[in-house]
Amino acid sequence: MTTEITGKNFEKISPAVREKIDEKFSKLEKFNVPFIKNHILIEKDSHGVHTVEVTSSIPGSTLQASSSKDNLYASINDAFHKLERQLNKHQHKSESRRVSNGEKAKQMEINIENRIIEESDL
Repeated sequence: MTTEITGKNFEKISPAVREKIDEKFSKLEKFNVPFIKNHILIEKDSHGVHTVEVTSSIPGSTLQASSSKDNLYASINDAFHKLERQLNKHQHKSESRRVSNGEKAKQMEINIENRIIEESDL
């Protein structure tokens, strides 16, 4: 996994910020999704608002999350929280499809059984 950190309007990305980003990516390893490439863009505008944009390439798709806050670390936390939700949704996507289709089939069977019972009562 390669992680690329780019800063706009920053003199230098501090080691503490790099460590925080690495810590956040290590927490995402619980999803067992192989990250191909990660790119983080950290931007500071003239009003002191920090914008963090995280783009992660995984097999089959690309996930993107961004956050803008006054505090850099709060922006990093928020962006990675959004990325975590996307990974969770991506990981459980096939399960939710199976469950929803299974429920539809069961509901159709119940409706057919109810019709048969109603017709036999006539």
